[in-house]
Amino acid sequence: MKDIVKVQGMSCNHCVNSIEGSVGNLAGVSSVKVDLGSGEVSVEFDNEKISIGQIKETIEEQGYDIA
Repeated sequence: MKDIVKVQGMSCNHCVNSIEGSVGNLAGVSSVKVDLGSGEVSVEFDNEKISIGQIKETIEEQGYDIA
């Protein structure tokens, strides 16, 4: 499954690395790509192993807000 999450508060490459690292390490996530310009995080994941809610929660735990 693929989903796009709108995220507020991302401003630099550290933000990109923080989100891609934390979300990318979750079981069931196959890919994650952050687009700073659009404020979007594109995530491909196995929805039998992880939910989009858990992914959003992980992003929020890094200090960012879900739009």
